[in-house]
Amino acid sequence: MRFLPLSLVAVSLLALTMHAQQMPRPYPGVRTVVPGIFVTPVPNAPFTARVDIISHEILPDGTVNIRTTIAHVARSSSGRIYNERRMLVPASFKGEPILLSALIYDPNNRLSTFYEPATHLARERTLPQPPRPAANSVPGPAPANNPYFKEEQIGTQPLGGLTLTGIRRTRTIPAQVSTTGKDLVITDEYWYSPDLSIYMIIKHNDPRTGEQIVAVTEVDRHEPPGTMMTVPQGYKVVDENPPEATQ
Repeated sequence: MRFLPLSLVAVSLLALTMHAQQMPRPYPGVRTVVPGIFVTPVPNAPFTARVDIISHEILPDGTVNIRTTIAHVARSSSGRIYNERRMLVPASFKGEPILLSALIYDPNNRLSTFYEPATHLARERTLPQPPRPAANSVPGPAPANNPYFKEEQIGTQPLGGLTLTGIRRTRTIPAQVSTTGKDLVITDEYWYSPDLSIYMIIKHNDPRTGEQIVAVTEVDRHEPPGTMMTVPQGYKVVDENPPEATQ
């Protein structure tokens, strides 16, 4: 029986490892999450705005479930931010969707306050570092030397007196792991406003799950009302900071 030299075995294992790292993960099934936008807690750029969110979700039977929602966001001159999450509702729904939760964060003392109308609890915590954007709400690090990933600059576009700069990211899922028998291309577009330090438009398209669009509208570049930056009356404030270690 002939054995391969150890050097050839090592090279083969290394090649297999690199190939596995580059290959996209197998498709886990429909997981449609629309994260909204991330409001960067920077000073001297106050605004209030509305965020429109629409989801065209492809269901297993091939039909499309269209749902929408909105969110109100704001940032004060000191950098304090307000961001909320509301229920996704059918496209035929009229009115303002139910508020599920809201976040207030102050970068000056790193105090994060998260409150929920369903429980009337406001949970406060001092964060060790600024909050991180939710997945897909901002572009993550670009994978290095990955032939299945492409990123390109797609120019600028005007929006409500702002100039946005865009990037497009595409990920190719090879036929052998796409569950469809053919290559699939997932596309993400991010349109950024340098003036407001936020992504104003986010588009995500996956042929297996559908399309989600997040767009910031009705921007008012004045100081937001103080009521947006405070917990509403009637909430119980809970301090969730861990107790200090005893010496």
